[in-house]
Amino acid sequence: MSQQLHINLFIHGRGHHEAAWRHALASPLALTDIRYHIGLARKAEQGLFDSIFLADTLAVGDDVTHAPRTWLEPITVLAALTGVTSHIGLIATCSTTYTTPFNLARQFASLDHMSNGRAGWNIVTTWLAAASGNFGRSGPLSHEDRYLHAEEYMQVVKGLWDSWSDDAVLDDRASGDYARPGSIRALNHEGPHYQVTGPLNIPRCPQGRPVFVQAGSSDTGRRFAARHAEAVFTAQMEKATARKFYADLKRIALSEGRNPEHVLVLPGLSPVIGSTEAEAQRISSELNDLSDPEVGRKRLSGRFGGHDFSHLPLDRPLSPDDFPDPAAVEAARSRTEVILGLVRREKPTLRQLLGYMAGARGHFVTAGTPEQIADLMEDWFRDGAADGFNLMPPILPTMLDVFVAEVVPLLQKRRLFRYEYASNTLRAHYGLPRPDLLF
Repeated sequence: MSQQLHINLFIHGRGHHEAAWRHALASPLALTDIRYHIGLARKAEQGLFDSIFLADTLAVGDDVTHAPRTWLEPITVLAALTGVTSHIGLIATCSTTYTTPFNLARQFASLDHMSNGRAGWNIVTTWLAAASGNFGRSGPLSHEDRYLHAEEYMQVVKGLWDSWSDDAVLDDRASGDYARPGSIRALNHEGPHYQVTGPLNIPRCPQGRPVFVQAGSSDTGRRFAARHAEAVFTAQMEKATARKFYADLKRIALSEGRNPEHVLVLPGLSPVIGSTEAEAQRISSELNDLSDPEVGRKRLSGRFGGHDFSHLPLDRPLSPDDFPDPAAVEAARSRTEVILGLVRREKPTLRQLLGYMAGARGHFVTAGTPEQIADLMEDWFRDGAADGFNLMPPILPTMLDVFVAEVVPLLQKRRLFRYEYASNTLRAHYGLPRPDLLF
């Protein structure tokens, strides 16, 4: 376990609660206004966060008339933020299913150069059925096929990023030699899914490769993370299951021949923070009152691959029998298992389940004072449930502002968080080594 917490800011809409966009404390700026992202990035860097994290969706949701999402393309946004930040890491989501390896490798190499070594790639194997039609496919790949493609994909992009030696560029104007002979190598990959000649047409990244981030928690996703990921974002609804996930992932990483300390586990945390517990609960209630249960029902259906939940009454306690078998779901299987775990433990009504998911789509949601939030983070960290957190403020920018102003100083006083940046790269923030060349 690292000696100090790692904290990332997950920027999503006007906040992670699905009704945040309607709340009076939310930003008045349009979600397509880059000033919104600039303000959040600067505040997160002021708070000494490790990184900014941007998710992505490749289709318009069927709830768009009632719920906005983050609209701008993530890599483009982070490229714009390289010029207004200097230390904070920049993590963008990009799909192995719908992005060619050469283009992805080129984009992230560019971002890493532009930011002087602050880029990270959140690896996703897109399950969204609506996305397939936007990329000329008749339907989405199965869960198994997505990961088979992703394994070969990782082999290709690692090879492309390593196709230039670190000392390849001479830029010697006097001699006329720009590159060192023999230091740029073709890839010549011929596989079942990808044929890529290479080399990449950009020199090696400052970090060697961008930091690899992954968020799958299914059995297949864990194995993939243990082989490739350097930071794992995970949805956990209670500390006990978070501890189990943490220990299991570290064990699998060790069995894959990796140093478990180089696979950081960062659960999502969405805290409503108030000066008193009563104030925090009031804000939480305001958000829930602004939610539409039928929008939540549609989102739940999407989580389970389009399963029809329309027949379920809102106020009857749920059981696992009300849901399809997760093994038969081709969507984000890890999230379905988290939801079913909550149903087994707590037997909520559908209304209660939708209210909880409205807060942060299955991540840990809480409400309390700055001291209570700091206590929770310290408890999870010291008890082997997390190396840090992917902070998911329910309302932006307000809850980020409060966290930076009131929670960060408490973590610093407890020697759990940095007082200043000690380095300029995302790898260094995370305590990760720079990877050696594959060949």
